[in-house]
Amino acid sequence: MNNPAAFTLPLSAELYWLLLTCLFTAFLWLPYILQLLMEQGTVKALMDGQHAAPAAAPWAQRAKRAHLNAVENLAVFAPLVLLVALTGNSSGVTIFAAQIYFFARLGHYLVYLMGLPVVRTIFFAIGFICQLVLAIALL
Repeated sequence: MNNPAAFTLPLSAELYWLLLTCLFTAFLWLPYILQLLMEQGTVKALMDGQHAAPAAAPWAQRAKRAHLNAVENLAVFAPLVLLVALTGNSSGVTIFAAQIYFFARLGHYLVYLMGLPVVRTIFFAIGFICQLVLAIALL
């Protein structure tokens, strides 16, 4: 039988930034839901299983869309970081890309909440470039 410990990866810098990105993304639903609870009350908000009554506050609607965007992009970023770690392709460039990706997603979320579309697109593009850098490092 194989030793499970033989398959563990050390927490590289890229994996550390992936962990922070995952944790950040995991909590992005909170502002939207808290606003929904404040607007509708606990019972009404929790009984709306079909999401028929979304939060009325525009910032909360943007928060929900920003969260969905973060999840969609995490589906690309996470495998790239894992592949960099598994293949041993870590470098200063991949570490920097993973770090910048985290801050680009943080910036994207904040400016999305504020309703700044051009700045939001810039943060999104920075995150996309970071994904490309990781992919290129693997090729």
